[in-house]
Amino acid sequence: MGQAKILTKEEIKRVLAVISNGRNADRNRVAYMMSVEAAMRVGEIAACKVGQIRGIDGKCVDVIDLRKEQTKGSKSRRVFVSEVLKREINKYLEKITYKRDHDAFIASNTTEKHFSNVTLCALFSQWYKMSGLQTSSHSGRRTKATRLNEVGIGMKTIQHVLGHRNIATTALYCEVSDKQLTLAVNVV
Repeated sequence: MGQAKILTKEEIKRVLAVISNGRNADRNRVAYMMSVEAAMRVGEIAACKVGQIRGIDGKCVDVIDLRKEQTKGSKSRRVFVSEVLKREINKYLEKITYKRDHDAFIASNTTEKHFSNVTLCALFSQWYKMSGLQTSSHSGRRTKATRLNEVGIGMKTIQHVLGHRNIATTALYCEVSDKQLTLAVNVV
């Protein structure tokens, strides 16, 4: 498979509908939204602890601070949380009030421990397949990057959102739409 598919709004809704009909729907919805809304890698989602997500007021934090051992490339990074994602996370936090700060935020129901990257990737693949899509867990990141690019957010900002060291890597994530090309050729 080549690069992960950039998802339309309808496709994202389709995946969310599949997740809603499955087991562990609340947990799975939040995990998926962390990918699509915050452009988090599956490994970062899997590594998050409740205390990194839940503030002292019991609500979702504005910024998730990931430690270097939780990220690709062993470089700490800050993940800014959108209002849409905050609402999703806050709904989930209300349901997991029993969890302690050092517990896994997205946990296996069997072990109550963190998912491995491989297991969480397999879950994402299952959701996509059940939605009739052939893509990988990276689709959320590519979709977010492309949407930011479409609305004129600069490549340097997108680089920070994705947590890339090299801006050339970020450029590979962003597709250019026909609408953007039409706007570009009409600029005088």
